[in-house]
Amino acid sequence: MISAYTGTQVREAEKPFLDDALGPGAGAVLMQRAAYGLANAVISALRGRGQRLYGSSVAVLAGKGNNGGDGLFAAALLAGRGMRTTAVLTAGDAHDAGLAAFRKAGGYAVTLTGDNAAELAAMAGGADVVIDAILGTGAQGGLRGPAAALIEALSRSRPDLVVACDIPSGVDADSGEAHAPVLAADLTVTFGAAKAGLLADPGADSAGRVRVIPIGIELALPWPALRRLEARDLSALLPRPERRAHKYSRGVLGVVAGSSAYPGAAVLACKGALAAGVGMVRYLGPPDVADLVRQSCPEVVCSAGAVADTHVQAWLVGSGLDDSDEQQLQRARDAADSGLPTIADAGALPALPEVLAPQVILTPHAGELSALLERLGVSLDRSAVEASTLSAVRRAAGLTEATVLLKGATTLVASPFQDFFSQAEATPWLATAGSGDVLAGIIGGLLAQVGADVGRFGDQGIDPDARWAAIAAMAASIHGRAGVRASGGGPVTASGIADAAREVMREL
Repeated sequence: MISAYTGTQVREAEKPFLDDALGPGAGAVLMQRAAYGLANAVISALRGRGQRLYGSSVAVLAGKGNNGGDGLFAAALLAGRGMRTTAVLTAGDAHDAGLAAFRKAGGYAVTLTGDNAAELAAMAGGADVVIDAILGTGAQGGLRGPAAALIEALSRSRPDLVVACDIPSGVDADSGEAHAPVLAADLTVTFGAAKAGLLADPGADSAGRVRVIPIGIELALPWPALRRLEARDLSALLPRPERRAHKYSRGVLGVVAGSSAYPGAAVLACKGALAAGVGMVRYLGPPDVADLVRQSCPEVVCSAGAVADTHVQAWLVGSGLDDSDEQQLQRARDAADSGLPTIADAGALPALPEVLAPQVILTPHAGELSALLERLGVSLDRSAVEASTLSAVRRAAGLTEATVLLKGATTLVASPFQDFFSQAEATPWLATAGSGDVLAGIIGGLLAQVGADVGRFGDQGIDPDARWAAIAAMAASIHGRAGVRASGGGPVTASGIADAAREVMREL
């Protein structure tokens, strides 16, 4: 499991070192470890591209703080490997010891002014690698003045390889908000721990691949601000039938989905649930939709009954619901009010009460989350949600008291207890009609199977109260992996995602 922290948390863990409370020179040791890790990451990236080190060129964009010092010390190490190094001092001043080491190693430094931004951008853009070490985790807001002009020009020229030092300049380490201009990195080398802003959009858009360099503060870090499940976590958390299992012990999911306008949504939701391994699916809905479900998924038991008369372990409601079908909407409300774990998608979102419960998982995309927040008295349009996804999903979970999964390139999950997960295994090809219905089905299938298994999550260091968020994150990861598998680098359909999810489950 990847644990990510806010910049504030990391700086607090670093403080005793930087204040020399742990002995003289402790702060310098941290910086040397960071620089060594950064230099080695640059070397690995160049070698991975088949590029020789000796004679390659490096341009380090160095701010005046410790982030700039990390970059300058790393560039000094690279100069020692025979690389040609140039430093652009973006604030006039620079980290004294870092600049001295850089110059001693043979590096050439030039100061950015209001007159030479375009010239220096052209120089840096022609380097084999650009190291962005202007702003660190403590920076407020984005770049200004000549530094902003430099990054704007560099972004247009798009250098061959950009490596961000700790975090791309202009990205907020706590929230992931991006203050333009930001130079998108191919690789972000971050120190001590991953930063939450690197695992949330839009910051993740600019982070590229993230590599964490241990520097010795790890044991001083508190509870993480954000976590990401990996394959081994999924393997430990996913259900496996016991020898004497039967269809009821393996979980029964009730589904209230589909309408005359969107009958396929019900089919896709049921396919997603079946791919997730649920023991049985019971469908409630209009007869014409039920007929289509039977034809596509003969395993599903269909009826036109009431929620109260349907015996299940969890509910899925909302996929493809039409706001004119009051009977289906009432079923959705009854399911959410049943006290059972419930995944509420799409058409159910505006029909449910404003205040719910942690075992209710809402799955909006950015537009739907904007509408949900508007109902709760918070005015955030879609673009504002997309500009600060972590803040928006946190706010929605706090106001609704439900678990909220915000769909996107990076899927974020927030529990009302302020536990957060981030998953980003998907391919852009996953953005296709019906994909969200399959995701809802996978969530529902997992809810029915493991929602009551508190110990399963506690054994993996997940608070039992946060297990609903963890289940949603599990499903998002499986869904993303299935999209990649089904796509193979090209277009994919929602039915293909459901088929691939079964294979992903088998592998995990």
